[in-house]
Amino acid sequence: MAARALVPLALLSAGFGLFTSAGKMKIVEEPNTFGLNNPFLPQTNRLLPKMTPSPISGPAHLFRLAGKCFSFVESTYKYEFCPFNNVTQHEQTFRWNAYSGILGIWHEWEIYNNTFVGMWMREGDSCETKNRETKVLLICGKNNKLAHVSEPSTCVYSLTFETPLACHPHSLLVYPTLTEALRRKWDEAEQSLYDELITEQGYKKLLKEIFEEAGLLRATEEKEIEKKNKKLKSLEFETVEKCNKEYKKLSKEIKRLKDLLTQHGIVYERNTAENTSAEHVIHKVVTAKPSVLNGSKANEHLRGDTGIWNDTF
Repeated sequence: MAARALVPLALLSAGFGLFTSAGKMKIVEEPNTFGLNNPFLPQTNRLLPKMTPSPISGPAHLFRLAGKCFSFVESTYKYEFCPFNNVTQHEQTFRWNAYSGILGIWHEWEIYNNTFVGMWMREGDSCETKNRETKVLLICGKNNKLAHVSEPSTCVYSLTFETPLACHPHSLLVYPTLTEALRRKWDEAEQSLYDELITEQGYKKLLKEIFEEAGLLRATEEKEIEKKNKKLKSLEFETVEKCNKEYKKLSKEIKRLKDLLTQHGIVYERNTAENTSAEHVIHKVVTAKPSVLNGSKANEHLRGDTGIWNDTF
């Protein structure tokens, strides 16, 4: 009986010996990408920006950085800075819910003393009662690289970006990037300050308006509404002569469109509720309308790290 019990044990030990002699199991360690544009996750769990980046602006020689991304690993976090696009943070751990988030979307420049000091990335992921934001400082360096990352206050980050594009003494000056008209406005503001016609505060206000007009700073919501109202007011006519001129132009355009519809055999009907004169008729196409767009706009995702970027120029 005892002999029979020893046989299975002997077989088990022999099998275990073969398993161990085959070598130890190799564990492949890879950074966790759970939640980082993972195609198997619901759309709501991917990194999606709250707003589109501002248009590219500033020194023209920095525009070559657009479309590139630069990484920096600090402790267990990987930071990615994509100039004129966004800043993201990815936790490099094996936790099932490792954090990946947006620290800011390209918003505007920080300008001090006629110099581009840094790039503000705002409207990142929510952080308690506010959104995360990041200031990227530009300094001279031999290569394009992220050199330092810190969090001066809760959910407000500071990145230092080294680049040879910032080494020339005049490389980050604001004045040369402006149009001739805006330079003239700046010169006039300087002269007014010199002649003591405006205060220092008034001078700074004028500069801010110039920078906003140039697209270097983002105007506040109130100013955006004001711009829209100005556009609407511009549609009003100052004189009867201008009104008649515009009226004739629109009448010709209506006639041209009517002829075009007739030429292509597209049936239309008049809106009898309106004035039925030729110039005031509103046409409604009742035949099949050709589709202008053949497909919906593809979803835009943030750029991920697809390998080593070529930073040579």
